[in-house]
Amino acid sequence: MIDTNVLISASKSPLGNPFRAFQKATALPNRAMVCHQNIKELRYIYNKKFPDKITEMEHFLTLALSVIEIVSTPLTKIDEEKKIRDVTDRPILRAAINAEADILITGDKDFIEAGLTKPKIMTPKEFLNL
Repeated sequence: MIDTNVLISASKSPLGNPFRAFQKATALPNRAMVCHQNIKELRYIYNKKFPDKITEMEHFLTLALSVIEIVSTPLTKIDEEKKIRDVTDRPILRAAINAEADILITGDKDFIEAGLTKPKIMTPKEFLNL
């Protein structure tokens, strides 16, 4: 599962670890995924912080969704999500668990500090070193 902050960084620059992690996650035999919350957050952040780059983001998103699976987010809350401080990130965790993601690639401290083991939480750099 690719978190929103990795998608944002990957969409802004093809030179950094987030983009390289995105490339690795979308290459076979890996199965990259996002949920609707990721897409919603991506668009919200671009509208708020980068309104002049929305066309570029939509182009990136269109290309990304050709190689990324959109997974569903269960409505029923789970105990593990209580470890995530930001309630807007909880649906992403629920989707990752429901889709049986092995890894959640993120730079978000809420996920990194949550102590989750399934899925394994990794930064883009850690994922690249895997």
